[in-house]
Amino acid sequence: MRASVLRDGHMVYRDDLPEPVPGPGQVLVAVRSCGICGSDLHFAAHGELMLEMSEQAGAGAGGIQVDLSRDIFMGHEFSAEILEAGPDTETHPTGTMVTSLPIVLSAKGFDPIVYSNSTLGGYAERMLLSAPLLIPIPNGLDPKHAALTEPMSVGLHAVNKSNIAPGETALVIGCGPIGIAIIAALSVRGVESIVASDFSPKRRELATAMGAHQVLDPAQGSPFDSVKARVVFEAVGVPGIIDDILRRARRGTRLIVAGVCMQPDAMHPFFGIAKEISMQFVLAQTPDEFAESLRALADGEIDVAPMITGEVGLDEVGAAFDDLADPERHCKILVRP
Repeated sequence: MRASVLRDGHMVYRDDLPEPVPGPGQVLVAVRSCGICGSDLHFAAHGELMLEMSEQAGAGAGGIQVDLSRDIFMGHEFSAEILEAGPDTETHPTGTMVTSLPIVLSAKGFDPIVYSNSTLGGYAERMLLSAPLLIPIPNGLDPKHAALTEPMSVGLHAVNKSNIAPGETALVIGCGPIGIAIIAALSVRGVESIVASDFSPKRRELATAMGAHQVLDPAQGSPFDSVKARVVFEAVGVPGIIDDILRRARRGTRLIVAGVCMQPDAMHPFFGIAKEISMQFVLAQTPDEFAESLRALADGEIDVAPMITGEVGLDEVGAAFDDLADPERHCKILVRP
């Protein structure tokens, strides 16, 4: 079987993997599309650090156990077609197009489909999923679009955590894939004033296409100079951003941190204390948010077509990882096995 695996920090094409065999409660599926996530890029570049920090964070963070000296399977934004059910497994008919939360149920609870030496992800021709977690793709939704259910649900989770009301102004700092997912979720929520800020002209254009009412170039001045927002979403993930927001935000601001910063980040708590700023860190999604995002895609409430800027085969994943470093070229590249 063919797949693309992470080896020594680089994506490597393989055509010699054994065929996965479904066990009880499992389903063999053919991957139809899989999005390349920014967290995959982070792991390729900072895998050792991510594992160390995950271990320090403890069980509450869902610690990742991976041997970096062995090939690593990734790919957690996927759509697939059911091929075969395991023994004594009731599921949807063969040929049904499905997606799933990126986890596989196991004797220990569950194994995340994220970074693993043993659990296949969506950068492969075929993979195993758990029958109880499968969600059929409704309304004839394009499998390419259905594959983006997972990142869109991450944006929805951030918006839900903010408790934003339609009449409030939202400011989204950073218009990469997660910032864009937040903008889309805000739009579906009916938020009447969505402002997005990014240095990249292409990303500002995409933010408008996905529902932002106003876009700003921070090179021309801080967005806080012209926007009176009490709900701010940080979707950049580089040192200094949180501290700058605390300095500039209005009193009573709710700050939602969705950007994943891999370096130590100094900030001045005084600014947050003086202005009584609430700060909420967010991760992933709930099962209900995943299902709600798929419904929104299938019902046409969210159109992710503008996000898709490239498609590659399994033998081109390594080059796609490199290409995604340029925000003027790409937002979301899909792998089509």
